[in-house]
Amino acid sequence: MSSVINSNIEQLPLSQFTEQAYLNYSMYVILDRALPHLSDGLKPVQRRIIYAMSELGLSAVMKHKKSARTVGDVLGKFHPHGDGACYEAMVLMAQSFSFRYPLIDGQGNWGSQDDPKSFAAMRYTEARLSPIAKVLLDELGLGTVDWVPNFDGTLNEPALLPARLPHILLNGSHGIAVGMATDIPPHNLREVSAACIQLLENSRTTIDELCEHISGPDYPVAAEIITPAADIKQIYETGYGSIRMRAKYEHENGEIVVTELPYQVSGAKILEQIAQQMQAKKLPMLDDLRDESDHENPIRLVITPRSNRIDADKVMSHLFSTTDLERSYRVNMNMIGLDGRPRVKNLKVILTEWLTYRIDTVRKRLQYRLDKVLARLHILDGLLIAFLNIDDIIAIIRNEDEPKPILMERFNLSSEQAEAILNLKLRHLAKLEEENISVEQQTLSTERDKLELILGSERRLKTLVRKEIESDTEKYGDDRRTIIVERKSAQALNEMDLISNEPITVILSQRGWVRAAKGHEIDASKINYKAGDDYQDAAIGRSNQTALFLDSTGRFYSLAAHSLPSARGMGEPLSGRFKQPDGAEFITTLMHSDNQHLLLSTNAGYGFIVMFSELVSKTKTGKNVLTIPTGSAALKPVQVVDKLNGYVAAVSSAGYLLVFPVTELPELSRGKGNKIIGIPAAKIKSGEEVLCAITTFSLDEPLILVSGKRHLTIRGADIENYFGERGRRGGLLPKGFRNVSSIRST
Repeated sequence: MSSVINSNIEQLPLSQFTEQAYLNYSMYVILDRALPHLSDGLKPVQRRIIYAMSELGLSAVMKHKKSARTVGDVLGKFHPHGDGACYEAMVLMAQSFSFRYPLIDGQGNWGSQDDPKSFAAMRYTEARLSPIAKVLLDELGLGTVDWVPNFDGTLNEPALLPARLPHILLNGSHGIAVGMATDIPPHNLREVSAACIQLLENSRTTIDELCEHISGPDYPVAAEIITPAADIKQIYETGYGSIRMRAKYEHENGEIVVTELPYQVSGAKILEQIAQQMQAKKLPMLDDLRDESDHENPIRLVITPRSNRIDADKVMSHLFSTTDLERSYRVNMNMIGLDGRPRVKNLKVILTEWLTYRIDTVRKRLQYRLDKVLARLHILDGLLIAFLNIDDIIAIIRNEDEPKPILMERFNLSSEQAEAILNLKLRHLAKLEEENISVEQQTLSTERDKLELILGSERRLKTLVRKEIESDTEKYGDDRRTIIVERKSAQALNEMDLISNEPITVILSQRGWVRAAKGHEIDASKINYKAGDDYQDAAIGRSNQTALFLDSTGRFYSLAAHSLPSARGMGEPLSGRFKQPDGAEFITTLMHSDNQHLLLSTNAGYGFIVMFSELVSKTKTGKNVLTIPTGSAALKPVQVVDKLNGYVAAVSSAGYLLVFPVTELPELSRGKGNKIIGIPAAKIKSGEEVLCAITTFSLDEPLILVSGKRHLTIRGADIENYFGERGRRGGLLPKGFRNVSSIRST
């Protein structure tokens, strides 16, 4: 079999074909679908919808018509794409919460801020153009724009609309093309117009000067923009950046009421996000959450704290950080410029190019009108000649088969003038008509002179543009909705802040089992323990604090107090939470604030001062803080009463008491420390004498020493008998009190 190859088929390498096809597709999406044009700020589908509605006579003063009618005209005449996408574009231009200045006035269900996609089908809704749409359409038939064939060549459509205001900034635009996207925020009409006029009067105006008029984007919602002014100016200088918006809230009768949400944020979603945190017990300070939004209050979300002691602003700061109550919006001012190419532009370039387009549009409009006036004046000149020679003209028309060339030759008329004379009706031959022509000729001559004067002067042309901008601004302008304020950065509450602040007692048993009981009135020595186990130590604190545990090797371990098991049971072993050295045993537990200073010591007579926060460990292996000499043991850490004016009282097992200022001990983060009391090294090594009790106190407090069942109180001048430098032997206690088991101050 022989194969015949059709010579009319073009053969291309697959790589070349796909590359060219993808490039064509990319250019189509960029130029004809996703990006707006700088001149009128519209994408092709939006432009076609607006134009089709104007052709249907759906102006702001006419009755609404079914949206399906509009969509049908758009698809059938100008935009052969899906009806769903076309209708959605139409809906977007009608939503007051999506467009800062809606171009379509809708009737029916057009969606809500909670659910913008909840709009009714096109067969149910009705629409017409909004009043401000006139700004885009008023000059359409005045020779201001180019007309191009529609998709099937049967109709013409405008390539652009003759926008009288910089719509590209007023409503902004969002879109995703191929390899690029656009995110242009909306702005306030009055501010943008003021900047245009400033730039029109002085082309050397800087972006800083423009920012004096345009303070920032103005979204359709009354939330707050918290982006710093310097960052906003940077956006206008580069065309890139991000805008951060935050919800507004008020305090009412101990409740937090959210009254405004950021742009395109759903109140239902906010409630869901907060409810999820409440269910996960991440917001224990909140008691209730409800939506009280209605027709009079479109946004009213009520958050109820558990008590009046809750810092509402701190709670809201957390919610701003963890929910959509605060949201960032990307700014990417990418658009198709007057050169037909997509590019990211800064504020001055946008306004300068738009003013160039506007001035050119006004010039075309004036020239179009001037041409019409000149053509009419030319006709009127011919008609006046006809009235002056009416009898001769009538005779020529009656007697000649081809009167037109004879009229042109006899009275020196142009073809247009002769045609106008031949088309005159008999009733227009009255004398009164001649007077009317003279009046019209005079009026048009005055208009011609005025038009030529404006077209001949760039300054007069700019003045006209400025007056028209001011007039439209006066008619359609409004106050700024989105307020720009300075706010502190939102911060999420950490885990400890989210925990309820309740009094607890942490209980440690001799075998290293731990549990936490509510309250501070617990007698830990009298509660039940497992068989063979008993009370070791206890510490009081709050449920949102950290509990520390010291073992016999001098290592500290930490746990969040709220994570400890309840004292209703027997607790759980700390060995399951930590990895200790072999043979190590837990000897004490303690709870203090992070900035509290503690005195760490060993019975070998050495010690130092350390801050509580330095003892906290984030690992299971703990933190090696206290160096314990061989054969020695750690004493229970002592709270420092006054780091600057406090005193240390140390008692040895031989009955010696030494008192010295706290400041003589060093503040370290770890180590062995310095000598506290002078015990001979040989006695320490043999265990004959050790440091058995230690405390800190103020001089105005008495010292109480416990020896068996006997108590010795030392106060005032008696304490001075035991003063000495750190590391000294100290004074010998009275007989009967030399076997001290503990020492404390009141």
